[in-house]
Amino acid sequence: MDTWEDDQAEQRTCLICGDRATGLHYGIISCEGCKGFFKRSICNKRVYRCNRDRNCEMSRKQRNRCQYCRLLKCLQMGMNRKAIREDGMPGGRNKSIGPVQISDEEIERIMSGQEFKEEASLPDHSWSNNGDSDHSSPGNGVSEGNQPSPASTLSSTRSMEMNGYVAALRDQYMGTPVAQHYQFLPQLFSYAAAQSALLPAQARGLYPQSQTLIAQLVAAEDLAPLSTPMLIEDGYRVTQVELFALLCRLADELLFRQISWVKKLPFFGELSIEDYTCLLSATWQELLLLACLTIYSAQVFGELADVTAKYKPSDDELQGFSEDGMEVMERLIYLFRKIHQLKISNEEYACMKAINFLNQDIRGLSNVSHLEQLNKRYWYVCQDYTEYKYPHQPKRFPEVMMCLPEIRCIAGKLVNVPLEQLPLLFKAVLHSCKSSVSAGADPDN
Repeated sequence: MDTWEDDQAEQRTCLICGDRATGLHYGIISCEGCKGFFKRSICNKRVYRCNRDRNCEMSRKQRNRCQYCRLLKCLQMGMNRKAIREDGMPGGRNKSIGPVQISDEEIERIMSGQEFKEEASLPDHSWSNNGDSDHSSPGNGVSEGNQPSPASTLSSTRSMEMNGYVAALRDQYMGTPVAQHYQFLPQLFSYAAAQSALLPAQARGLYPQSQTLIAQLVAAEDLAPLSTPMLIEDGYRVTQVELFALLCRLADELLFRQISWVKKLPFFGELSIEDYTCLLSATWQELLLLACLTIYSAQVFGELADVTAKYKPSDDELQGFSEDGMEVMERLIYLFRKIHQLKISNEEYACMKAINFLNQDIRGLSNVSHLEQLNKRYWYVCQDYTEYKYPHQPKRFPEVMMCLPEIRCIAGKLVNVPLEQLPLLFKAVLHSCKSSVSAGADPDN
């Protein structure tokens, strides 16, 4: 397997700029240039400026033109700054395979230099955009294009937007008007802009090892429809308590299916029961979200959405809807539309699920190195499959993979939403998503 994986690495493209990748560096597949740039930026605690709109094109030819956007993309794609040795010498520490999700606030703190000042109590240094050079000159002040990022805009304007949100929720019962606020969401998928460095698509066969591993993962899945009853007679008004009970029953069934799935994994005998318990305890919410957005989406956004439509929230419930709930709602709707646009296959879903589950950054694991190898294996398998199955979608693999850190982020924020607000949250999300699909809306609009 190692030889095959090494061969696979030779054919990869950098997730930052599209140049030829040389392997997994600081957690993601990247080229030597972006690896070195990220290391220098973090080790030297550099703070860059963007003279445009903080959304510059990243390609092999364009990557040196804006250091700010290059570093921003490194962080958004999941490069792990904690994997860089403190002495700056070659060789990483605490290696992580797969994207490392950090909060929007932490990304903003790194980009602004605040994180560096708090860690080392060093003065802030700003660097101008003079290309990717180790001898860049300090910049003078803030550039005209140095506007607040989407992440910081979302955070700073949310309190002012709350009244408008609540009014829209009351008038439309969580309808589509919230779509106007998508412009404030973090641009997690903007890295997929046209990359001139990408090679033309070429038809090829699927590696036999990939075919076998994917078949094993799909065989471990329970693709049968959910058995929890979700049919309500016409005219019946569902209460908040009844909807909450239904959501709990659905979560129980989904969790039971995940436990059964673990026992059917092709590598089940390679890890200890303690490690499996630790992994499942840490990722079960993410696995449930991923399943609801993909293989069970027809039922969730069909039958369950019909049930939530019969739930009429009171004015007090609408007024009390929390800021955390609002953010989760925004992110879920945006992510649903992205996944709906991608039309993720069962094979891609199975790989995404395994990659997300095999998260060796979770505390308490005993066999981290083997988890790292397994995670790496299914990254390569998933990319091999997407390149084979979708030869004319060269950006599909990074688009699919970037759904995972967003799912982790949503799952992390979901725990902050009060339980009594979950019925309202699900009604809002399901109503908006079902409305956009029924209307044939473009997922990106």
